[in-house]
Amino acid sequence: MARLFPQFSACRFDTPGERRLAERLQRKLEDDYLVWCNVPVGPKAVYPDFIVLHPSRGLLVLEVKDWRVETVQAMDRTQAQIHVGGGIKKVVNPQLQARQYVLSVTSLLEKDPALKQAANTPYAGRLCMPYGWGAVLTRITRKQFNEAGWGEVLDPQRVICSDEMTESVEAEDFQQRLWDMFTQVFHCQLSLPQIDRVRGHLFPELRVNHMPGQFGLFSPEQDVLPDLMKVMDLQQEQLARSLGEGHRVIHGVAGSGKTMILAYRSLHIAQAVPKPVLILCFNRSLAARLRQIINERGGGGRVVVHHFHGWCGEMLTSYHLSKPAYGMDFDTRNEQMVSTLINGVEQGRVPRSQYAAILIDEGHDFEPDWFQLVVQMLDPASDSLLVLYDDAQSIYRPGPKRRAFSFSSVGIRAQGRTTILRLNYRNTAQVLAVARAFAQELLNARDADEDGVPQVLPESAGRHGPYPELRQCAHTGEEMRELVLALQQAAEERKSWSDMAVIYRTNYQAKALEQILQRAAIPFTSALSTQGRDALFASGDTVKLVSMHSSKGLEFPLVLIPGLGQLPLHNAEPAEEARLLYVAMTRALERLILLSDRPSDFSQRLATAITHARGALEGALVG
Repeated sequence: MARLFPQFSACRFDTPGERRLAERLQRKLEDDYLVWCNVPVGPKAVYPDFIVLHPSRGLLVLEVKDWRVETVQAMDRTQAQIHVGGGIKKVVNPQLQARQYVLSVTSLLEKDPALKQAANTPYAGRLCMPYGWGAVLTRITRKQFNEAGWGEVLDPQRVICSDEMTESVEAEDFQQRLWDMFTQVFHCQLSLPQIDRVRGHLFPELRVNHMPGQFGLFSPEQDVLPDLMKVMDLQQEQLARSLGEGHRVIHGVAGSGKTMILAYRSLHIAQAVPKPVLILCFNRSLAARLRQIINERGGGGRVVVHHFHGWCGEMLTSYHLSKPAYGMDFDTRNEQMVSTLINGVEQGRVPRSQYAAILIDEGHDFEPDWFQLVVQMLDPASDSLLVLYDDAQSIYRPGPKRRAFSFSSVGIRAQGRTTILRLNYRNTAQVLAVARAFAQELLNARDADEDGVPQVLPESAGRHGPYPELRQCAHTGEEMRELVLALQQAAEERKSWSDMAVIYRTNYQAKALEQILQRAAIPFTSALSTQGRDALFASGDTVKLVSMHSSKGLEFPLVLIPGLGQLPLHNAEPAEEARLLYVAMTRALERLILLSDRPSDFSQRLATAITHARGALEGALVG
């Protein structure tokens, strides 16, 4: 069965014929076929009815018409005159339209050297895959087509008629009709990276993090083509395109692409609604990251991004409600801001229904009354809510403070509309195996009904890299020298400074690290201050210095975590400290370096975890 984008139940069909053809394509083609229905293509967002891609067949564009013979008054090779609502309308000949679309598509692909035929082949420099185009006439039989004499203006070989796409038609015959639409047929075997590049060119909104030093979605205006193009994987793309209306919940492990799906979804909704779209998260640094992504994609004027307490403060200011004084305890001040806003909404001083859609990242760190507040801000006419959740990363509500609740109890009506993402795409198998081995007790999976909050065990997507390094140092001075040396060596290997992050546990460590990096003349941006967190991704090519709390939702090719000799902190709950370190470790895309200036419970556990992970992975490879 072919994979359809979006899923069949979420496809937008303009005609019954399109729906019928989608059914046939899905059922009559094998599972290595990819089919996109009414999805905008390329920077100019053209809308072919269907695009079909197969690794050994190539690419095909289809235009669908539900015309009857009597609908068409006249047709030539460029246009058709059809009866519409008592009048005559001129439209483009469907085969010409499909050809124009396929040429638009192939002109994008031909610019990429990785998608051209090799120099030692007969067609060197040309596109490495065949391509074709055709028209599907869903209400006209082949006999009617011939009797109407349309073979003069529509190439018969590039037409599928209604009696050639019935449910009873053999799959082989149906497929042959499709591949007869190709003018050239030659050997082709697209690799998985090449398929990703095709998808990345056709659908630039799928591109992510592929340029060195860039942390955000790809900008379609850029002309530089990378050697490695990272795009959403097929499951992520299908989910992102298939999310329907109403309330939705995605339970996903760290690195499963939840944030990427959120960004895609927010921009998709914003194109179709008059009211603004709101994105909320808990972490101020993640809010800055999301804001950068949205702005890079041109959604800054339609999509508003805030961390939750920052949004509460904005609402209090906008509606002239008094804010708590700055002198009080930070947590107490935040609690008072939330309660003041809740009271303001209940009293009618703050209007409800302000946003067409609300998308919540880090939902695992939200309190039940926060959800109840946010749901009231939804416009009931659109009522679009998406909550992203991973309870294994809940690091702001430790131990006994965690409150169990159901989504329905806080006004989130997502029964039957929940999705669980188990695959971790961010981390290599080596980084994930060590992180899991270290925090195994923390990550014991628990069951929950569809309306509850499950804790989901992450599964590796199979990407490999070096094992995390644990550098045991004799004293703090040696630990800092190792940290600086690792950063400098990465820079000498042509790594961008922005590809690197140093993740710390305490503010005391942060101040010392700032001094160390400054003395070593290593450019850095520190998230120690509020201003630093807001500007973390607007500071150019710099090493990011972030706390374990602020690192949530972020990712970097190289992550260094110093100070393991002090962990767990003596006045903290070890399980929660382990949870924090797990989150920090899983920020690493490729390489993870852990540093310790003395033996500690955590450094010893990590040494054991690295040994166990190495044995398990190497044993699995041998097996």
